[in-house]
Amino acid sequence: MGNDVAADYVVIGSGIAGLTLGLLASRHGRVALVTKGNVRDCNSSLAQGGIAAALSADDSASLHGEDTLRTGQGLCHAGTVDTYVRLAPDAVRFLQEVGVAWDCDRDGNLLLGREGAHSRKRIVHAGGDATGRAIVKTLAGQLYANPNISLWENTAVVKLAVEDGECTGAVGQDSSGQLIRFRAKAVVLATGGLGQLYKYTTNTGGSTGDGYALAYRAGALLRDMEFVQFHPTALKCGTTPLPLVSEAVRGEGAILVNSRKEAFMRRYHEWGELASRDIVSRAIYAEMQAGRDVYLDARPISGFAKRFPTVWASCQRIGIDPAVDLIPVVPAAHYTMGGIQTDDRGQASVPRLFAIGEAASSGFHGANRLASNSLLEGLVMAFRTAEALAELPPPGRCSWTDAALLADDARAQPLHASPELLRQVQDVMWTHAGIVRDERQLQHARALLQSWLGQSALRPGADQNLLTAALLVVQPAIWRKESRGAHYRLDYPGTDPEYDTHSIQGGSYESIARTPAASAGAH
Repeated sequence: MGNDVAADYVVIGSGIAGLTLGLLASRHGRVALVTKGNVRDCNSSLAQGGIAAALSADDSASLHGEDTLRTGQGLCHAGTVDTYVRLAPDAVRFLQEVGVAWDCDRDGNLLLGREGAHSRKRIVHAGGDATGRAIVKTLAGQLYANPNISLWENTAVVKLAVEDGECTGAVGQDSSGQLIRFRAKAVVLATGGLGQLYKYTTNTGGSTGDGYALAYRAGALLRDMEFVQFHPTALKCGTTPLPLVSEAVRGEGAILVNSRKEAFMRRYHEWGELASRDIVSRAIYAEMQAGRDVYLDARPISGFAKRFPTVWASCQRIGIDPAVDLIPVVPAAHYTMGGIQTDDRGQASVPRLFAIGEAASSGFHGANRLASNSLLEGLVMAFRTAEALAELPPPGRCSWTDAALLADDARAQPLHASPELLRQVQDVMWTHAGIVRDERQLQHARALLQSWLGQSALRPGADQNLLTAALLVVQPAIWRKESRGAHYRLDYPGTDPEYDTHSIQGGSYESIARTPAASAGAH
């Protein structure tokens, strides 16, 4: 019939947000941490650049906040931004205290990098460009040793339980098909993004938008899902996911050139290689549409292999030596700015349901994420949400029945989307809802996705989640008839003040609703 697991908190996902929250929440109660794959198989482990924090004498939280707000193009929540950037130095110190070895100079001072759209050097990194790997390894080690945390690897959550308007648990399924019923005071979605919906992505295979679909079906609100960030420089090598060529490479002096050996970025923006990611991605896309391949010229960077060992190793595998060769690059789906609408403590619109990190729309990123603010958000939201969880009273009641456990959407099912459907969705999303969009392409994508979702033979669970997540991106992209941040409409290339507002889906909304930008976050 399945296993019953009683916990105080269920955390779904094992990236930096989920791991940090699991450790912090374990100080207040029992934690069940559920992850679809291996605990270290997450996008956070692939993060190269680092964590943004104002730590130098010429920097400040207010400057960090200004850069974040400018990049978010009117859709950030100013209060959330202020809170998160002011907590950034504490986040860096927390990781140092639990064992992350930051890169430092001979005198022990932190080495700070600079990335696109940052006005100062403020990126803290570890192992050169292996920051994410170092953080996840350290946090996972702490988690394994914690007796107050039960770990459920290779277990997919197939349903959230909502009783009397509150989220009281979740149904999971392990790789053998066994159903597990988790009861808890609160459920936290730390499920990451949806990069695998696109043909070219830097995201791990599990990033198919499950958390968004679970929250949507549970009645939670989702916000600004049209804003999908494409990283300008993934290594063009034919693998899935594509290896990332960190933004920090450009921060250290690498130049983008086309197949004519022209340095072209100044034609597109005065900041050149250090313009925001949406601008650089569209510039590279334009060059490629004109029939010109694009490369990074990193030859001016001395000691490349030591500073960027991960990128260097990826290049070596395809026969490229960055010291003498140009690095072939292509934009790739990288990060979802929108997500499950929350306040700055992770509370979603459904009581006792929380979302943190990339799964959430906290108001921090707006229409476009500032480089290296993603790991920061995951950490700071974990701190804030742990405080909120500790303050929760016990739920009124939890009367789950066997009938609820065996509902149609909780029957044994494959943990991952079918490969054929995944390829179809990736092609549609890349071609019709990618870096550059227009009405005709988006409507075509919606029609295809809706027809697939309506097929009687569609498997519940992962396939349904995949199509639901894709539609959650396409529908507001049709509604937003302007270009802003990571959302670019070829037929509406300008930014329209009428859309200084958020798209809202889910809950009682059958279609897109809008909320003023000033109310970003469920504050």
